[in-house]
Amino acid sequence: MRSMGTPPDADSARISWATLKKLWPYLLEFRTRIVIALLCLVGAKLATVGVPFILKHIVDGLDSKSMPDTAIALPLALLLAYGSARFATTLFGELRDTVFGRVTERAMRRIGLKVFEHLHALELDFHLNRRTGGLSRDIERGVTGVGFLLRIMVFNIVPTLLELVMVTGILLVKYNTGFALITLVAVIAYIGFSVIVTNWRLSFIREANLADSTSNTRAVDSLLNYETVKYFGNERFEANRYEEDLAQWEQARRKNRLSLFMLNGGQALIIALAVTAMMVLAASQVLAGAITIGDFVLINAFTMQLFIPLGFLGFVYRELKSAMTNIERMFDLLEQSPGINDDRGARGLTVTDGAIKFDQVSFGYSGRRQMLHDVSFRVNPRQKVAVVGSSGAGKSTLVKLLFRFYDVTGGTIRIDGQDIRSVTQDSLRRAIGIVPQDTVLFNSSLYENVRYGRIDATEAEVMEAIRLAHLDGFMVDLPEGADTLVGERGLKLSGGEKQRVAIARTILKRPPILVFDEATSSLDSESERGILQAIREISTGQTSLVIAHRLSTIVDADVILVMSQGAIVEQGTHDQLLARRGTYAHLWRIQQREEENA
Repeated sequence: MRSMGTPPDADSARISWATLKKLWPYLLEFRTRIVIALLCLVGAKLATVGVPFILKHIVDGLDSKSMPDTAIALPLALLLAYGSARFATTLFGELRDTVFGRVTERAMRRIGLKVFEHLHALELDFHLNRRTGGLSRDIERGVTGVGFLLRIMVFNIVPTLLELVMVTGILLVKYNTGFALITLVAVIAYIGFSVIVTNWRLSFIREANLADSTSNTRAVDSLLNYETVKYFGNERFEANRYEEDLAQWEQARRKNRLSLFMLNGGQALIIALAVTAMMVLAASQVLAGAITIGDFVLINAFTMQLFIPLGFLGFVYRELKSAMTNIERMFDLLEQSPGINDDRGARGLTVTDGAIKFDQVSFGYSGRRQMLHDVSFRVNPRQKVAVVGSSGAGKSTLVKLLFRFYDVTGGTIRIDGQDIRSVTQDSLRRAIGIVPQDTVLFNSSLYENVRYGRIDATEAEVMEAIRLAHLDGFMVDLPEGADTLVGERGLKLSGGEKQRVAIARTILKRPPILVFDEATSSLDSESERGILQAIREISTGQTSLVIAHRLSTIVDADVILVMSQGAIVEQGTHDQLLARRGTYAHLWRIQQREEENA
């Protein structure tokens, strides 16, 4: 599947109308409303077609040379009928819009929710490679395109085609075949011209959308990294890159605008020629005595009723193609299968003791080097096992595999004897609490960010977690206390403060298995001592896996695993490893010297 935000290839210029079939399941929820809307549509068009007939009789009646005694009553009755028909046209149209509006809104809601859920179902690798700004714009345009497509199909395309058939039939049966012939030729020429030119323009529409997504991605990415931009004084560099993207967008929009001028001009010419031909033929028929003045008015009214919507239909078709492009991109995303799936018949994880076992686990990221080589170790129930090693040794990969963000390429990972690939992902992740190295917060209050650890927790439980994570002292100094907004991605908080929010979340979750991925890496020495004490308190009696950089934080671990180049090279207690004078002892000496020189 082509990735989101990639340029369209030659084949992508052809939109598959099978996309419409994908929308049908979302409409079945309101079958009755669809039927009612279609009946209102037919009623509105019948009233619309009836208006010119009433107008013809009014004109013929007023044009009569000999006025009968009922002359006053006759035009009055016809005028009342004319007004009623006009009102019926509007009333049925409004009823159609109101009834079908619920169908459109519910379809947009269902599709928007499905895309949202699907994005969360996709594997970590997808999200590591996504372009958030462009992706969000594609989804926004796709959902909006669904609403537009459904509305124009019911409100514009179907009514116009229905009216076209009715008017052409009336002209063919009641009047000179020339009127029907002119109408058919004009409609065929108009539709053919519109389709050919619009398909030619489609590449410009796609180019403009791509440029729009690219510039939006650039802007979002730059603003999310505001501090980095400031640190290196690269405001002008970012502005220049954004300006380049905007220049491409401007050029694409210019091509789009010029091609639109050609399309609009051609459509207007076809309609003008058709209307002129209809009026010339009608006028000659009146002079020849073949039709009355009322007939002339009727034909003129039909011409206006037909070609004015047809002119709008050209705009609708252009927008329809654009909407279909956007919808197609969104459905392409929905068709991307998650890389990690629950097995059919997967059961919930049952945690009794919380024992973790890595058995000859191997793993390599797709298209990249092998990260783990036959890694085997066991974390016994209520045991604290620490993993240390240099950067790139594979420590954090163990955590990703345990959470099943990726599946192992060899070996197995078991919790209480259950292969984690045989249980549901939801139950697996609910059983494990984590304090990650890089904590990203939601743009909401401090309180809500902590409560995210267990969304059904009481206020007392949340505040207790805040206290145990040593956030209460910091929170008192905030202007709005626990209700203070932390900013996008938690930018208003320091690294240590965000780390403590993550610890509070895990405290609140109270899972049977705890994972700490360099949980104190952003804390100062004083805060680290307090947090370590809190971690010891909450991890007592629970299984803990600790990924550590500072060796001083894991000296009390029951077992320390030393990793190097994706393999375990040493294991034992702190004292045992120091006595071996191997890799661990070397790392310990380096860190001790660094602390002495600090």
